[in-house]
Amino acid sequence: MLQDLQAQFLGSTIGGLVAGSIYALIALGYTMVYGVLRLINFAHSEIFMIGTVTSLFILISIAGGGSITLGVFGMIAVLLLIIIASAAVSGGAAVLLEQVAYRPLRKKGATRLAALISAIGASLFLQELFGLEIIEWLTGKSGRVQQNAPRFIPHDELFHIGNGVVRTDHVFVIVGAVIMMIALDQLVSRTRIGRGIRATAQDPEAAVLMGVSIDKIVRLTFLLGGAMAGVAAALYVMEYENTDYRIGFLLGIKAFTAAVLGGIGNLRGALLGGIVLGLVENWSSIFFGSQWKDVTAFVVLVLVLMFRPTGILGESLQRARA
Repeated sequence: MLQDLQAQFLGSTIGGLVAGSIYALIALGYTMVYGVLRLINFAHSEIFMIGTVTSLFILISIAGGGSITLGVFGMIAVLLLIIIASAAVSGGAAVLLEQVAYRPLRKKGATRLAALISAIGASLFLQELFGLEIIEWLTGKSGRVQQNAPRFIPHDELFHIGNGVVRTDHVFVIVGAVIMMIALDQLVSRTRIGRGIRATAQDPEAAVLMGVSIDKIVRLTFLLGGAMAGVAAALYVMEYENTDYRIGFLLGIKAFTAAVLGGIGNLRGALLGGIVLGLVENWSSIFFGSQWKDVTAFVVLVLVLMFRPTGILGESLQRARA
């Protein structure tokens, strides 16, 4: 056991940072919507799925059925293209979701349970829509996208850290995720839009009295959360080169776990929770095997809810609202 730990620890740590970066980006959407509306947007996982379909469609279109050979600047250009496209499509889908599934209920003063049921229904609808129609149209068959999807960033070894191997795609995923996380954190912390989001999250009634448009803030919150899911989708496709109409289910649960782990409603908590979950998941595979890797996320969620339901940074959030 100790030999396995020594041999695989650094490699698992690198893999955990890559997976955790993707979890954290998706978790931002959950935590932002919850912070503003006190709603768990279970359809957010399908917003991520829509982003993966968008990214893969662009790559397949560029490749024209063949492979892609690019230089460094070409790789960065294509990565920026799929990030922007996926963020735009996923953000737009999230805004449309809010207008169709949540806003009518909010205007009528419906309970949170009604909104939760609407979220589950929207999630199932999007899964079936993409499973039966768009994925089949994109790939010529229902279900998983072809395994020989074009790889535009080679998975070449750059250097070693002990027994761990750092590849080109690892660097792109981690650096891209960090840049987007910092950008969103600065947007919420320092801009007028961010002040409106924070004011609405802390006291909606007082925010309205100060001239904040709740509808505008909610729309922007869904747009930003969806855009982060789109960025995560682009990085996921760059790393794994496939998608599936059910892909958001498991990743969505893990991202939700990351949000709860860090303190749902807290942006920096979501970032921390995503990284921690990715690391714990990969470290657990050393001891229990990779087949138990996904189970770890559920175990972590249960333990957090049992012993620290506010999450790692949740107490500071509660004090801020007191």
